[in-house]
Amino acid sequence: MHDIVIIGGGIVGLSTAWQLQQRHTDKSILLLEKEGGVARHQSGHNSGVIHSGIYYEPGSLKARTCREGAEATVRFCEENGITFEQCGKLLVATSEPEQRRMMDLFERARVNGIEVELLDDAELKRREPHVSGLGAILVRTTGIVDYREVCAKMAQRFREAGGEIRLGARVSALAEASDAVTVTLEGGEQLRAAALVACTGLAADRVAAMMGLDAGFRIIPFRGEYYRLAERHNSIVRHLIYPIPDPELPFLGVHLTRMIDGTVTVGPNAVQGWKREGYGKLNFSLRDSLETLSWPGFWKLAGANFGRGVVEMRNSLWKRGYLKEVQKYCPEIQLEDLEPYPAGIRAQAVLRDGTMLHDFLFAETTRSLHVCNAPSPAATSAIPIGRHISDQIERLWG
Repeated sequence: MHDIVIIGGGIVGLSTAWQLQQRHTDKSILLLEKEGGVARHQSGHNSGVIHSGIYYEPGSLKARTCREGAEATVRFCEENGITFEQCGKLLVATSEPEQRRMMDLFERARVNGIEVELLDDAELKRREPHVSGLGAILVRTTGIVDYREVCAKMAQRFREAGGEIRLGARVSALAEASDAVTVTLEGGEQLRAAALVACTGLAADRVAAMMGLDAGFRIIPFRGEYYRLAERHNSIVRHLIYPIPDPELPFLGVHLTRMIDGTVTVGPNAVQGWKREGYGKLNFSLRDSLETLSWPGFWKLAGANFGRGVVEMRNSLWKRGYLKEVQKYCPEIQLEDLEPYPAGIRAQAVLRDGTMLHDFLFAETTRSLHVCNAPSPAATSAIPIGRHISDQIERLWG
């Protein structure tokens, strides 16, 4: 019997496992991952940004853990020899309405305790000659890293502390008794643990349901499509270049991201996905699609964002539409500069009334804790979120 079983080998599961094992070297902690390696889904398919927390509602768990997580991620990289760069981010306003929203965002950043600087159009052009805009917010602390490397190092640290990772271990059932949780794997093997932690991302609602929890949400997958810029544009920007987000829209919008390998990517958009782990345009799962279409919150969300959803789908199918989104603030990029790049999938928790959950959501039973929603910037926030989960597990132990 194990003291703790953790389901999910993404960055939140790995951070939790590593920190719990560090605290309790005498405990038997097992991490289960259904794939053949860690960080195979959201943790390994993202922009690789160390976020600052500028966007998030002041006082929210998301705002606090992002700010703490940025500092913790940098320390972790320094301590473990992981390459990173704090190149900074510019949020660029390209219209008068965006300028007004920029000032609101600037004030939110100050409330969240983030060091920011306002740039006029001349200073923006001086810092970024290839970027056009009426002004920008400079966030100096934003950085870039390869989160797959971060995850690999967390897995190593977890094992070195005495933890065990089992790959190719897909959970098919969970059962809770007064003294233990029983975890059944595909093939019939059963494991017992005094406590369970589920960090299952795209399967969070299904795993919670296995434990009999009804958290009132459904995971709706959104595919985020990227392009990589042609190699001649690897130095086109010095910072990350983001648009000023529209609060009426559920996602941030297409941006230019310097990657830690020296390339520059464009994206992501946000297209309705019909397979939870489907990264191609034509990927389809009957089960996943039926679960999406049968959820009343999906239809309410789709109705409220119908116009934008049509635009996103059009730009997914029509490369020139995608290009226009980029040319708003970087007009010299041309169609031939957009080269193929792997897509990502965002696991978005949606309530019955169509509300998209933008903060972390946890649910628990007597012997289990479930991370039901871990939205961006979960990778940046993973270390403080892992610490938070570890605290909660210790409380469950009593």
